[in-house]
Amino acid sequence: MHAGTGPHIAVTPPGPRAEAVIARDERYLSTSLMRTARLVAASAHGAYVDDVDGNRFLDFGSGIGVTILGHTHPRVVTAIERQTTQLIHVNSCDYFSLPQVAYAERITALVPGAGPKRVFFSNSGSEAVEAAVKSAVYHTGRTGFVAFTGGFHGRTMGALGLTSNAAVSRARYSGAMMPSVAFAPFANPYRNPFSGDCSEAALRYLEDEILDRVLPAENCAAIVFEPIQGAGGYIVPPTEFVRGLERICRERGILLVADEVQTGFAKTGHMFASEAFGVEPDLVCLSKAIAAGLPMGATVGRAELLEWESNTHENTLGGNPVVVAAALAVLDVIEEEGLVERAAEIGERITAGLGELQAAHPRIGDVRGLGAMIGLEFVTDPETREPDTPARDAFITTCFESGLLVLGAGASSIRLSPPLVLTDAEIDTGLDIMADALGAIET
Repeated sequence: MHAGTGPHIAVTPPGPRAEAVIARDERYLSTSLMRTARLVAASAHGAYVDDVDGNRFLDFGSGIGVTILGHTHPRVVTAIERQTTQLIHVNSCDYFSLPQVAYAERITALVPGAGPKRVFFSNSGSEAVEAAVKSAVYHTGRTGFVAFTGGFHGRTMGALGLTSNAAVSRARYSGAMMPSVAFAPFANPYRNPFSGDCSEAALRYLEDEILDRVLPAENCAAIVFEPIQGAGGYIVPPTEFVRGLERICRERGILLVADEVQTGFAKTGHMFASEAFGVEPDLVCLSKAIAAGLPMGATVGRAELLEWESNTHENTLGGNPVVVAAALAVLDVIEEEGLVERAAEIGERITAGLGELQAAHPRIGDVRGLGAMIGLEFVTDPETREPDTPARDAFITTCFESGLLVLGAGASSIRLSPPLVLTDAEIDTGLDIMADALGAIET
């Protein structure tokens, strides 16, 4: 499955062919697209991406946690090829298809929570969140929501209304986004905005300042949260905080919506991150790794929350047969190759290596993660913890030029979500490149 034995840089990226493609991109594509590096991919297999100039990169980002089986996994490719010869499209608004039903049976059994569940298929993470929002309003009769500072839930207007990781995402849209969203502080152990225990204080603020003052519980349809904040910097909250959210929701009759778009499908050493915290959300939003790179979203929840009047919420392409065939193959591979367990092993090895780098490089202020979702944060000084965005950006560029793909998040963090087919040797190669990059940006 792997393309070659390691990274290989034939010409300093971006090479001449890449530059030519980038020039055309800059002429025709929307300028709203933010690019991490000037990579023009030509092919990708396993843990590696080859660009148009013959450079090979070890991928520690997996397209933001999407290609966790490795690129072009043979089982997924075979499933896609087989399905395209049988049925490419059936309108899910009007007809039925076997792949949809087969996947619904499997995913509802896997998502945390006792009792019957149902699923709504869509095409992206944003759409999965939108379905959860509409369900919450429909079934509670309430229109208010609580979300968290630093959270990211998508770019469409409803999902954007819940998003607060970067001001630029919301700029110029404030009057058009979903109204009635109150933001509460997320429990961040490294950047605790409170003087006391971050979980206890954040939960107290949520109850005393938000639900008792700003957005009364009787007007709140749902609390929407990421078990681990993704775009915010791979922030892992204490278990007590997440369990506290569930307690508050149960006590006050509010729905708990877990956005597992980035945390789902084995990456955390659990099939879903909610399991790591021991909670059972009412609705779970899924996408990214769900179909190994094909566009798919799913909203899974308590059956009664996805039982609503016919034609209330539909789409044409959700649950496309080819996409769902890929998603079924993803579930097969995760189970058969033991990727939940492998994620935990990968996480232990990478975290240990980053801990050694942190001891030698004070610019790394924090190393955190769950399973193979790992964040490291750059600071100007470990005492003041001032974010060092330039150092983070230089690190990304230096890794890229050395054949390693890593992604930024938050103000000054790196998020690592490598494919779960990494060998120990490939992990060590990535750590060596990161060590060299740290040395280079400090000279």
